Amino acid sequence: MTDRHILTAVAWPYANGPRHIGHVSGFGVPSDVFSRYHRMAGDKVLMVSGTDEHGTPITVAADAEGVTPREIADRNNRVIVDDLQSLGLSYDLFTRTTTANHRAVSQEIFLGLLKNGYVFPQTTLGAISPSTGRTLPDRYIEGTCPICGYDGARGDQCDNCGNQLDPTDLINPVSRINGETPKFVESEHYFLDLPAFARALGDWLATRTNWRSNVLNFSVNLLEDLKPRSYTRDIDWGVPVPLDGWRDRDDKRIYVWFDAVVGYLSASIEWARRSGDPEAWRQWWQTPDADAYYFMGKDNIVFHAEIWPAQLLGYNGEGDKGGTPGSYGRLNLPTEVVSSEFLTMEGRKFSSSRNVVIYVRDFLSRYDPDALRYFIAVAGPENQDTDFTWAEFLRRNNDELVAGWGNLVNRSVSMAAKNVGAVPTPGELTDADRALLATTSGAFGPIGDLLARNRQKAAATEAMRIVSEANKYLSDQAPWKLKEDPARRDTVLHTALQAIKDCNTLLTPFLPHSSQKVHELLGGTGTWSVAPRIDEVTDLDDGSPYPVITGAYAESQAVWASTPLPPPGTPLAPPTPVFTKLDPSIVDEELRRLEGGEGDGTADGEA
Repeated sequence: MTDRHILTAVAWPYANGPRHIGHVSGFGVPSDVFSRYHRMAGDKVLMVSGTDEHGTPITVAADAEGVTPREIADRNNRVIVDDLQSLGLSYDLFTRTTTANHRAVSQEIFLGLLKNGYVFPQTTLGAISPSTGRTLPDRYIEGTCPICGYDGARGDQCDNCGNQLDPTDLINPVSRINGETPKFVESEHYFLDLPAFARALGDWLATRTNWRSNVLNFSVNLLEDLKPRSYTRDIDWGVPVPLDGWRDRDDKRIYVWFDAVVGYLSASIEWARRSGDPEAWRQWWQTPDADAYYFMGKDNIVFHAEIWPAQLLGYNGEGDKGGTPGSYGRLNLPTEVVSSEFLTMEGRKFSSSRNVVIYVRDFLSRYDPDALRYFIAVAGPENQDTDFTWAEFLRRNNDELVAGWGNLVNRSVSMAAKNVGAVPTPGELTDADRALLATTSGAFGPIGDLLARNRQKAAATEAMRIVSEANKYLSDQAPWKLKEDPARRDTVLHTALQAIKDCNTLLTPFLPHSSQKVHELLGGTGTWSVAPRIDEVTDLDDGSPYPVITGAYAESQAVWASTPLPPPGTPLAPPTPVFTKLDPSIVDEELRRLEGGEGDGTADGEA
């Protein structure tokens, strides 16, 4: 192991329903590929997240069903945990924001900001529903953006131009719940003094030269119009405000977006407490050379490149007003905000309410998880909006996974099993043999560099190019024609199997499920790539039960290097297919499902 500590901070999926494949293409698969690579490279990775469970959408859903917000959160938390574990996302801890630990950490960050003068009280106009008298949160007010004219801007942000807004800024505001015009009344709140961080945020962003250009440019542009942002909300479901006269009120809570981003820290602290070393989290949050990578979709850049860094700077006492760190000490800022663009579906934007969607669990009930992971890696929205089509999914699965990689594994192992029954004994290598092995063993450096820089599409493409080289070698050498020269046949087969072992390692971050199968087909024993598991735990402070995703990933055999095959003579059995070839009829079937509106119909979201 190295001494390098890497925090993988993964956007928190909102617990108002199951996640669809557009969500996991942004926060899920990219963060897992990154984490698996770094673990294989020997780095100490802490991958954390959980379900974001506060805020109005949960209360709206609860009211509609006649249940409590906690019941909605409990139900959807379990659905999301099951889905993400099935997809193979290797969280060290996937928890939730309704824990007592998260509440305490969120309140400590608030108090640290208040102590340093970066949070202040102010009376402002808040929106309420005229018919119910209940508060309307910013995200549930919609109207025309006063800046770009987009008809459909929300009361907190315009998704078209990316600018922050207040509900009172909107032209012709209406409630997204019932369409009525909101009434604005005075309400006292605490505000985060964002303008006090303009200089510090600008200095920090000036050092982020290796970020994706779209993310960096957008983040820098946000600094042009920083305004104080309300840290609290008129709502009864969320983290209480830890101040006298406020903490016992049932109508004031910390804004869900502010407590959700604190979740990266609270989840790290919970992980440390569960590990037996309550201070272990500090190695990822306070070590000067530790790195922190935040993964999300592009609609969340503002909270991860502006709001959360401002919270950290203020807690550290590093804004214009100075100050001293809170009781946790100085906390590291993000190394990189890794934001993906949007995934559309058959030319349309994902929309659960309009049934333009396929949920992760529905997808995995019909197709292999590695097939989805591979599509996202090689054809996903890494740096531009990308369209998911069933025809392209079919082609990628059948032509690249089945006919390319799977066929290479199957025919090579099959010939070795049939002719030798074991790993063959190689003879003297030819130039062609050495050239292939140099190609596969030499790929770890450049592909590893691409993965370290979050260029996963290029990395997956290069790994499959190496697979093509191995396929070409096998076709050129034609071991099936070497019956009269068994020594040469065995050398070719041994070379091909070693190349397959290298390729399997290169593909492990993308294809963790099938990599275990290939490991076993090559005569390997034990666990090549540890899968995440679900543990049923109780809250460390109040004893309430909930599931978490975790895993003993250090027990994986996979390392980021060329390693030798099992010794010659190790038994090999006739292989079974690594991947499932899909019938072309699935395209029409899935399009009929899409047009028929099959699915669970819930709102979108992630923190």
